[in-house]
Amino acid sequence: MNKRFVNTIIAICATFAGCVAQSKNDVMKTMELANDYFINKYPDAGAPTFVKKMRPSNLWTRGVYFEGLMALTELERQTGGDKYDVYYKYIYDWGNAHKWTPRNGVTTRDADDYCCSQTYIDMGHIAPTLECFDHLIACRNVPQTQGNGSSTGSFGDWTWIDAIQMGLPALSKLSRVMELRGDKDYLRYAEQGWHMYRTSRDSIAGGLFNTKEGLWWRDKDFVPPYKEPNGRNCYWSRGNGWVYAALVRAMEALPSDPHFKDYKRDYLMMTKALLKCQRADMYWNVSLHDESNYGGKELSGTALFIYGMAWGVNHGMLPVKKYKPVIIATWNAMVKDCVHADGFLGYVQGTGKQPSDSQPVTYDRCPDFDDYGLGCFLLAGTEIVKMK
Repeated sequence: MNKRFVNTIIAICATFAGCVAQSKNDVMKTMELANDYFINKYPDAGAPTFVKKMRPSNLWTRGVYFEGLMALTELERQTGGDKYDVYYKYIYDWGNAHKWTPRNGVTTRDADDYCCSQTYIDMGHIAPTLECFDHLIACRNVPQTQGNGSSTGSFGDWTWIDAIQMGLPALSKLSRVMELRGDKDYLRYAEQGWHMYRTSRDSIAGGLFNTKEGLWWRDKDFVPPYKEPNGRNCYWSRGNGWVYAALVRAMEALPSDPHFKDYKRDYLMMTKALLKCQRADMYWNVSLHDESNYGGKELSGTALFIYGMAWGVNHGMLPVKKYKPVIIATWNAMVKDCVHADGFLGYVQGTGKQPSDSQPVTYDRCPDFDDYGLGCFLLAGTEIVKMK
C-alpha cells in the first residue's frame, strides 16, 4: 500500500480524535462568515478591482468567486437561510453592472474573459454569452490574435489548463439552457467545449494530461524535460484543481452530454491520483509531487480537490466510506488553520502558474486577489453541506 496514503489515513484518525467535525449548520455559518467578510470589504459588487492596475470586476478571479457565491446562495434558498436576499442582490448587482457581458466584449476568445458567464447563465441572463460563444464556434478555423492563446483555431485556444475551468462549464451550462428551450442543436456549445478540452488534453505540447500519473501539466512550459527540484514532474496544485472542478461542473451542468463518460473517466483518474498525494496534514502541496518545493499549507487547490471529491460522493461516483472521512477531515483542517475570526482566509496562494509564484503563502498574508480563494472555499463547503 502507498506509504503516503497510509499516513493520510493515520492523520484522518488523529483529526477525528482531536476535534469534532463541523455540523452542516456550522459549515454554513463558516461560509457565511467568510463571505460576509468579503462583501463588507467590497460593498459595491460592480466596482473595479485594483491590483497594480484597475481592472473590471468581471475578470476571472471575481468570476470564480461568484461561482462559489452562486452555489452558496442556492443553498441558502433551499434551506431557507436568512442570507439569501443579500447574496442574491450582490450577484445581481454585479452582473447588471457589467450588462451580463463577458469581459472585453462578445468577440473575446480569452477564457479568462468568459469565466463570469457561468454565473450570468445561472442567473438567466444569457444573450451576450450566447453571442460570445457563437463567435467562438465561428472561429474554429480562425487564428487566435488576443488573450493567452496562440492557436490556429478556437479548438486550440485553451493553451493553459486554468482555461478549462474558466470555459468548459460555461459552454456546458449554455447547452443545457438551450436544451430546455427546445433548441434541437443545443449540443453545439457542449461540442465546442469538448473539442477545446480534448485539444488541451491530447494535443497541445503533446498533451497536457499525463494519463500515466493522472495529473496535468499547467502548460507547455512544464511538460518534460522540465522537472521539479526532486526530479519529478511538475504538477501545480491549483492548476489541477481548476481542471478537476471543471469536470465536475461540466458533468453537473449537462448530464445528457455525449462526452459525459469521457469527463467521468478523467475525473476518476484524477481522483485516484490526488488521493495518493494528499499530505498527512490533509493539505496538498502546491507542487503535488514535490513537498520540498514550497511545501507549506495552501487553501485554493486543497478546497478545489475536496469540492470535486464531495461532488463525487454526492453523485454516487465515489465510495462514501473511503472518501467522506478524507473530505470532512480536510474541511476541518482548512477551518482550523485558515479561517480568521473575522472571516478572512489565510494560506491562499496568489495568482501565478507554478509553485514558486506569490510565495510565501502564510496565514496572515493577503493574496494579490482575495476573491477566487473564497470562491473555491464556498464551492467545497456547499457540496459538504449536501452530503448525507
